Amino acid sequence: MAESKTPGRLKQICACPPQGPLAHTITYGVAAVLIWAVVWSITGQECLPGGNLFGILFLFFFAVIGGKLMGLIKLPGLPPLPPLLGMLLVGFLLRNIPAVSDLIQIDVKWSAGLRSIALAIILARAGLGLDPKALKKLKAVCIRLSFGPCVTEACIAAVVSHFLMHLPWTWGFLLGFVLGAVSPAVVVPSMLILQAGGYGVDKGVPTLLMAAGSFDDILAITGFNTCLGIAFSTGSTLFSVLRGFLEVAIGVAAGGLLGIFIRYFPSKDQASVVWKRAFFLVGLSVFAIFSTVNLGFPGSGGLCTIVLAFLAGLSWSDEKKEVEKIIGVAWEIFQPFLFGLIGAEISVFSLKPETVGLCVATLCIALVVRIAVTFLMVSFAGFELKEKIFISLAWIPKATVQAAIGSVALDTARTHEDETLEQYGMDVLTVAFLAILITAPIGALIIGLAGPRLLRKADAGSEDAGHERTEEIDISGRV
Repeated sequence: MAESKTPGRLKQICACPPQGPLAHTITYGVAAVLIWAVVWSITGQECLPGGNLFGILFLFFFAVIGGKLMGLIKLPGLPPLPPLLGMLLVGFLLRNIPAVSDLIQIDVKWSAGLRSIALAIILARAGLGLDPKALKKLKAVCIRLSFGPCVTEACIAAVVSHFLMHLPWTWGFLLGFVLGAVSPAVVVPSMLILQAGGYGVDKGVPTLLMAAGSFDDILAITGFNTCLGIAFSTGSTLFSVLRGFLEVAIGVAAGGLLGIFIRYFPSKDQASVVWKRAFFLVGLSVFAIFSTVNLGFPGSGGLCTIVLAFLAGLSWSDEKKEVEKIIGVAWEIFQPFLFGLIGAEISVFSLKPETVGLCVATLCIALVVRIAVTFLMVSFAGFELKEKIFISLAWIPKATVQAAIGSVALDTARTHEDETLEQYGMDVLTVAFLAILITAPIGALIIGLAGPRLLRKADAGSEDAGHERTEEIDISGRV
């Protein structure tokens, strides 16, 4: 069989006209050049080396390539490394290779704008992914797993960063909620692989972790937006706290009104209703993120987006999954921008060794406490010792949420033109970058290695039951 396949592949590669992988490579390569050529023909110098559009297109294409290459790294018996790691590293390398960084000049406002659009899409997906029926079915252990580790890690990170990194308390808690979110982008694929092998299915471990991941992220994003509003308010401490909660109320109220609107408009009798709903959802989400910053309420936009997407999804029933697919395509487009631009924000030359050391120390201490608290949260829930250890270790990976909100504080600080606030924002971004770089690959490897060793493999009947439980909990809209 192997001998018969080899000549066939050679014929496909050497065929004229080309076919197979060679044809795909040529097609995508020419498409990339064509996009650049069209933009150059319209904008001229902006699309030449050193121009803003050239830098954006260059980073996008190489981030996509980096993500594809990272996805090709597959170790036997282990889940694939997340493509987002390759995108992050590409952005970091483009920024720190002198010959290349001179050619890649991306305007700060464009960078912040693209990241904000990606944030709006992530939050819209998170809101659509919330399933009230599944929430009612979830056990108390899932609620504890969603709230306990996130809040505890946020508090510990706030205390440690205050004394080690000398961040103000508000910024410490802001950093804590950035770190508090687990990454379904890493956890969910790993859990699906374990579930396919029947590991932990009899106790519902994969289902538990996949379901709790989204609620963990929503809590972290809510806490972050509240702290963001407090951090950039002026006046007394009491006024700042009240303003932070006011921004939360404004975000929920505005999201509620917009969510009710797009529940009924466009109406079901209109043509292409799914596309129109996706357009309104993305458009209103982007508008909420940008407008609240311009109006001086930066903490309201994220909550507004989550609430409006959640309320809209409640009445869309059958069309909801179709809308999620369209939003998913939008995410695939903006994901390389988000991770590539986050990586490009980190300059090796501006980082001090002691700063990196303090950031890593803050991250590690918060992670150790998170693992311990996670173990406590799943105690007395019918799990064996090995299963408790696995659940605790599986709650390590951080990626998408950290990339999405890690730079928001820095972008907001830049609009205030305050160097002190910008330094705080850069510290938060540095910790977020290191969290992704360290925990995403390590977390994926730990889950892949520990799963078969710590989880009991179920028989065929239990495995089918586990798949049925997974179908009850909608994970398609996860962050």
